[in-house]
Amino acid sequence: MKSVVLSGIGKFEIKESQKPNLLNDYDVLLKIDTVGICGSDIHYYKEGNIGDQVVEFPFTIGHECSAIVEEVGNKVTRVKSGDIVAIEPAVSCGKCPQCLEGREHTCLNQKCLGCPGQIEGCLSEHIIMPERNCYPVPQNISGEMAALVEPLSIGYYAASFLNGEKNIDSIAILGVGPIGLGTMLSLQTFGHNQIYVTDKLDYRLEIAKKAGAVWIGNLDKEDIVASLNRISPDGFDVVFECCGKQEAIDNAIEILKPGGTFLIVGIPEEDRISFDISKIRRKEITIKNVRRQNRSMQPVIDLIASGKLSPQFMISHKLSFEKTNEAFDIVSNYKDQVIKALIKF
Repeated sequence: MKSVVLSGIGKFEIKESQKPNLLNDYDVLLKIDTVGICGSDIHYYKEGNIGDQVVEFPFTIGHECSAIVEEVGNKVTRVKSGDIVAIEPAVSCGKCPQCLEGREHTCLNQKCLGCPGQIEGCLSEHIIMPERNCYPVPQNISGEMAALVEPLSIGYYAASFLNGEKNIDSIAILGVGPIGLGTMLSLQTFGHNQIYVTDKLDYRLEIAKKAGAVWIGNLDKEDIVASLNRISPDGFDVVFECCGKQEAIDNAIEILKPGGTFLIVGIPEEDRISFDISKIRRKEITIKNVRRQNRSMQPVIDLIASGKLSPQFMISHKLSFEKTNEAFDIVSNYKDQVIKALIKF
């Protein structure tokens, strides 16, 4: 089979490798259909690491994907041959204290697709995943849409922190790439519609506006803090940081009201970030980190299938796996008004 391996900083190569075999009764052999390019993939592509997760070249990255079930182990009942599935990339042990507390996303023994030293990624014609990581999708969800389920589930998980909260009048999302847009769409499904967004790319802001943002602002063209403070003089109830930038973190602290909540969804570019502790303390701001997603894949599938969540507009590019280098160049350099680029196998 063919695999697309990251062979160095900014460089992919196609290589022949052995097709994997089922190893246990709960394994599923998958033929990859579509792979989405994620911001974390870009970190590996451009820097070769995320924190202490350092790529040893060559390595196959990629974790957002859909696939067709080709073969199943003897005890698999969740999926069958021919099913289209969305893949949960994080494999949890199901036994550690975190898993037993319902926090599989922070499993102490977790291994994830496309993470260095863990599991080779999904930029390959075939992979094997445990049955519990395979989510069958209904017939009205294509392989391309199924590949969006995992990144959308991150936004859904982030938005779910506000599920049931009734006294939230103002929400800001800083950064409206795929994760920021997914967060906004998910918030809307929970009934939160007063959403203000910022970004540095006008085309992304316009897309967010069409998707329902009540206000958009480009921080390269205006004083975002001053503008948002005029809109909401008492401060914002909640701010989602979805771009991983120090500047966005600083702006979030400035616009939050006393007692507000700051959710960090984006992966920072640097290993260390900083806060103005004086402002955080005086405002008594609550800071929450959003780690991937937890038990959110199925709700997202259900919302897409029902038409309550319509993310099709996020797909801006589709390229064959032979053009993986080109696809990553487009995403990493924000070319051609890219939102979500998909690689087709």
